[in-house]
Amino acid sequence: MALKAYKPVTSGTRGLVLVDHSSLWKGRPHKKLVCGKSATGGRNVHGHITSWNRGGGHKKLYRLIDFTRNKTDIEAVVERIEYDPNRSAFIALIRYTDGIFSYILAPQKLSPGDRVISSDKADIKVGNCMKMINIPLGTVVHNIEFHLGKGAQFARSAGTYGQTVGRDSGMVIVKLSSGEVRLINGECRATIGAVSNPDQKNTNFGKAGRSRWMGRRPVNRGSAMNPVDHPHGGGEGKTKSGRHPVTPWGKPTKGYKTRKKAKPSDKFILTCRKK
Repeated sequence: MALKAYKPVTSGTRGLVLVDHSSLWKGRPHKKLVCGKSATGGRNVHGHITSWNRGGGHKKLYRLIDFTRNKTDIEAVVERIEYDPNRSAFIALIRYTDGIFSYILAPQKLSPGDRVISSDKADIKVGNCMKMINIPLGTVVHNIEFHLGKGAQFARSAGTYGQTVGRDSGMVIVKLSSGEVRLINGECRATIGAVSNPDQKNTNFGKAGRSRWMGRRPVNRGSAMNPVDHPHGGGEGKTKSGRHPVTPWGKPTKGYKTRKKAKPSDKFILTCRKK
């Protein structure tokens, strides 16, 4: 997909850069593969705001994506590539030879009419899914499973991917696009190719209103608030807080590490993305 820059005909199109969707499906999604999605506005079950700056936005239907790809040894044809408002990547509607429809994440260079399959003996072709232990070293993969049977958890966002770089006693060494090198169980599944829509990171919404359509509300600085609202608030004019930057609840931020020191999955990380 290419980027589409707009001429400054109006204030809203000045600086506007979007991904060209002209080749995507223009109709409604497959009816049996969608369900309703209620917006939370960043509130939890008690009505308290736990994620700030969320609210509004266009109504969405949730597309049911097959992240497990456990319908094995049955070939499927790609019917169309669609836009999904719930994720940055595009999705593909596939139809198996037994007539069942399913949505999968669309990898780059996948086109309508292509054939894909989930099998242990599949060809190394974009869109095919297979066990990590059967994928040749150096292959670019996405939709990577971490816990056997749980479904894909890694490399699902637009333009992301992993690359198999080695094997070690039933485990596969994968380098993710973040730079992290991690061990994955060889029985877990992954899909060949990189995730579609890599130009998504280069878009520019052009105006605040387009962010509101996406469900994002304005962000306020703590130093612009009153003391009752934020630890950085109060004071005459623009002032430094005089302390280390903190969250509204006093927890250190801006570089403060929040990852658990003894997280169980740490033993599978060979090289941290920070290094």
